[in-house]
Amino acid sequence: MKAIIQDSYGPPASLQLREREKPSPKENEVLVRVHASSVNAPDWRLFTFPLVIRRLIGLGLRRPKDPTTGYDLAGTVEAVGAAVTQFRPGDPVFGTKRGAFAEYVCSTEDRLAPKPANVSFDVAAAVPVAALTALQAVRNVAKVQPGQKVLVNGAGGGVGTFAVQIAKAFGAEVTAVCSTRNQEMARSIGADHVLDYTREDFTTGAQRYDVILNVNGYQSIFACGRALTPAGTYVWIGGSLKAMVQTWVGGRRFRGVMANANQKDLLVLKDLVESGKIVPAIDRRYPLRDVAEAITYLLGRHASGKVVITVP
Repeated sequence: MKAIIQDSYGPPASLQLREREKPSPKENEVLVRVHASSVNAPDWRLFTFPLVIRRLIGLGLRRPKDPTTGYDLAGTVEAVGAAVTQFRPGDPVFGTKRGAFAEYVCSTEDRLAPKPANVSFDVAAAVPVAALTALQAVRNVAKVQPGQKVLVNGAGGGVGTFAVQIAKAFGAEVTAVCSTRNQEMARSIGADHVLDYTREDFTTGAQRYDVILNVNGYQSIFACGRALTPAGTYVWIGGSLKAMVQTWVGGRRFRGVMANANQKDLLVLKDLVESGKIVPAIDRRYPLRDVAEAITYLLGRHASGKVVITVP
């Protein structure tokens, strides 16, 4: 089978399409024929880290320990292990597993769910990691309630577009902060108010928010804190090392979130997609052989929504 492999450190061009042995599912695994994947922050952000940082965080001293990449997947079950009870060959599924930038990948059944019936494989592939992150930020960390005022800073990216829609599905009044070119897109996915960050700084305005979801934002959390109501909550999603440290020292009102892949939440997302409450915003599609080009595009911070990888 063909898969994207990184067997040496370097720029995105070090990602190469190679032949690998087709995997076989273990007892509790499902072999999926991948039809589509998508690019997430874990795929491109490592290319912004100095080499010494990559080595220090355990990714390999001389070369990457795990040469595979990609997490999101949507495809068809090819085979199942003896202990698998929920899926059978031919089932359309979506979910997560490292190594998804490939023609085949094995994942445990608790990281997969039936594909939403009303969307294509490439649309389904845009959902898992970004929408899981948004769902868990909105529901688990911020605990958004109907009628609350929620601001999503970074609403034009993959996680941000899902955060806007999920907060709306939870009954919130949502303000989207994004670039000039993403204004109409933010309105089209349901934002009640849209702020252009190139013209207006929400941290200095008079409006106060019950929840601020800061997606890859670089504002000081202390500046963001001034835009919160007295009982408000700030949730950091991605962003700089500085933002991570500030969230850690900021106290109970300042929280961070990382996606926890699980079937229960994938089923929640399936229902939200099938009901039309969330619609994945897709910027571009690239074939598997052009993953390096897709990541280079994302490194330029140009994307509006998700970048999908199609697997012929």
